[in-house]
Amino acid sequence: MRIAFVTESFLPATDGVVTRLRHTLDELGAFGDEFLIIAPKYGEGPSSYAGAPIHRVPAVPFPPYPQIKLAPPNPSVGSALRRFRPDLVHVVNPFVLGASGVFYARRMGAPLVASYHTNVTVYARFYGLGFLGGLGRRWVRALHNRARINLCTSETTQEYLESEGVRGVRFWPQGVDARRFHPDKLSKDLRVRLSGGSPGERLLLYVGRLGHEKNIAGLKGVLSGVPGTRLAIVGDGPARGELEREFRGTPTVFAGMLQGEELAQAYASADAFVFPSTTETLGLAMIEALASGLPVIAARSGATHEVVSEGESGFLYDPGSVESMVSAVRRVLADEDTRLRLSDGHVPRPRDGPGRRRRPPFAVTTGRPWRDEGEGDRLGGSPDASPSSRWSASSTPSWTLRC
Repeated sequence: MRIAFVTESFLPATDGVVTRLRHTLDELGAFGDEFLIIAPKYGEGPSSYAGAPIHRVPAVPFPPYPQIKLAPPNPSVGSALRRFRPDLVHVVNPFVLGASGVFYARRMGAPLVASYHTNVTVYARFYGLGFLGGLGRRWVRALHNRARINLCTSETTQEYLESEGVRGVRFWPQGVDARRFHPDKLSKDLRVRLSGGSPGERLLLYVGRLGHEKNIAGLKGVLSGVPGTRLAIVGDGPARGELEREFRGTPTVFAGMLQGEELAQAYASADAFVFPSTTETLGLAMIEALASGLPVIAARSGATHEVVSEGESGFLYDPGSVESMVSAVRRVLADEDTRLRLSDGHVPRPRDGPGRRRRPPFAVTTGRPWRDEGEGDRLGGSPDASPSSRWSASSTPSWTLRC
């Protein structure tokens, strides 16, 4: 199949949308599908991905957040699509550039799929554009209702879109590569770095964009409420300078952007993951943390309850309540047996019992059969073996989780 993806963001940008799209492309390529990527121009960004061409469209920086590039509708999108002759057009998070994909897919008579990843109108409030809320919601609805199918990342988001009048909404669960994100990626050297030279103290980890909408400043209350706790913040964004000033004098390390193996090591080297955002359609970082064996402590909002199993893989707290957040952190960190039990809450297992295969948490298909990439005996352990501690070598195999 020949599939054209029109996306509002792509490499070299790094965010949950880009990560999900990359994994989707990798999986489709493995099945022999051909694809074209149409994305904003980011200066020195790559011209291809996984052997597929990237058609770059001139873009301008979004003033409140210059790292985001806005690519207005451009006739070159139509030219690129006509040359490629797609069997299907997929517009990813359509808002600006995506409008071109919607227009030309309709003109060419190509089937159109859209996917919804970010509540743009909610984010707009945090960047002084709240007055566009009503207009933005109507625009999003109009674009998505041109598609035959609209994919979304959580059941909560599906309910929201349907309440907004978007038609043809389908739940498209998220997945991560459990070979990359795994408890065995623990790095003692990186733990020393992330803990500011105090690896023996409890280490909380946040990974994500440093934006005003993420409520990261609220984590400061944990550091005073739970003595002996340190915080590592991984990521970058427009609020970094303000956050560094806010956390000055606290046991906090701003590690900047980490990618690939180093990011996987960061997850596996912490004691728990904190997720204070209340604006997510899902929260990919929470799933990466769970795959890495980290208990997740998240604000009770949006789709977090779909990711975190209360008391099994972490705890949820009431957003806006420092007391509730501190209590959740204490429940995870105060008792080692509890923390280790939560750590094992979503590490993938190969089987539920002898001879019966299990679809791991968040394993996703794209219309083709799910496939297991690992077997217990490959790693020298029995198929039912499970780690007794996330700090020791695990005999648990890993899967590529389809996304």
